[in-house]
Amino acid sequence: MKIDAVDLFYLSMPEVTDAADGSQDALLVRVAAGGHIGWGECEAAPLPSIAAFVCPKSHGVCRPISDSVLGHRLDGPDDIARISATVGYNSMDLLQAPHMLSGIEMALWDLLGRRLSAPAWALLGYSASHGKRPYASLLFGDTPQETLERARAARRDGFGAVKFGWGPIGRGTVAADADQIMAAREGLGQDGDLMVDVGQIFGEDVEAAAARLPTLDAAGVLWLEEPFDAGALAAHAALAGRGARVRIAGGEAAHNYHMAQHLMDYGRIGFIQIDCGRIGGLGPAKRVADAAQARGITYVNHTFTSHLALSASLQPFAGLEADRICEYPAAPQQLALDITGDHIRPDAEGLIRAPEAPGLGLQVAASALRPYLVETEIRIGGQLIYRTPQL
Repeated sequence: MKIDAVDLFYLSMPEVTDAADGSQDALLVRVAAGGHIGWGECEAAPLPSIAAFVCPKSHGVCRPISDSVLGHRLDGPDDIARISATVGYNSMDLLQAPHMLSGIEMALWDLLGRRLSAPAWALLGYSASHGKRPYASLLFGDTPQETLERARAARRDGFGAVKFGWGPIGRGTVAADADQIMAAREGLGQDGDLMVDVGQIFGEDVEAAAARLPTLDAAGVLWLEEPFDAGALAAHAALAGRGARVRIAGGEAAHNYHMAQHLMDYGRIGFIQIDCGRIGGLGPAKRVADAAQARGITYVNHTFTSHLALSASLQPFAGLEADRICEYPAAPQQLALDITGDHIRPDAEGLIRAPEAPGLGLQVAASALRPYLVETEIRIGGQLIYRTPQL
């Protein structure tokens, strides 16, 4: 079958704030081929991503992504890899291409799985979908008391693992950060897994990050996430060599396999976190998962938006029984919740699994999304090259 259409839908909450919350808007992707439909979601700003799909070519290797997708054959996993490689070559100078491709590639796995009546994880080569322990992904409160209350609420909601990130962390004193981290530990309890995400706040300043290590160890924090700029490999390695018990985590900013590989090989991280909506989709994420296994590094999904994105993020490591911890969007915006009519919920043991149903295993709730739809047109020289399609 051939890819007949790729439709892009810009969705948004009525108000988008400065909060580090990626669930406030979304770019949903619908792919049609051979009478089948697949859905994906980009973890990227919607408008630049739409432009990357439709823009006129600048030269031979700066072409719109549409040139490498529409009309191409889709009969098996090898075709998805071929399409991705074609996009990578034809759009190598179009820097938004990996983010836009991620949602398309995700939708291709969903479509192919539905056509072949197989879950995406099976098409990736796994024989089973193992249970994962979800951690609630939350923002630090403005005060330690707010953080304490959020941690207690997460524990009441059944989460034995919580990651706190962003907010005021790293922006004030070492003592202020210690208060926040200890409040999170108190609210979660001593037996819960606690992780801390500082969102690249320290740039390349190893000493500033190292000053927080004693508190992180005292609080029994499992990992410190993204202490530095994504490409600051030497800084990551230097911090990892300081002898703290807390491990370094990173990788969500990787938009290709090699960026993730370099973090593992040269950044000395202990946890590699991959976002299928950024790295190019499920195929590259599975490649990272395989590489992490060979290096003794724990693979973790990254997702903070919808359950469609959550399902996609689970597929590349669904069959890894030992890598059991996973990010779970515990408090997303209503938009993210409304993208699918069904959600991935913890079972009686508190575990979640990539769905057994074909493709990504979830149904997009198109009618519920119409209030969030941002009607958009792109014209060049008076010619219409993009208009919001029918949802």
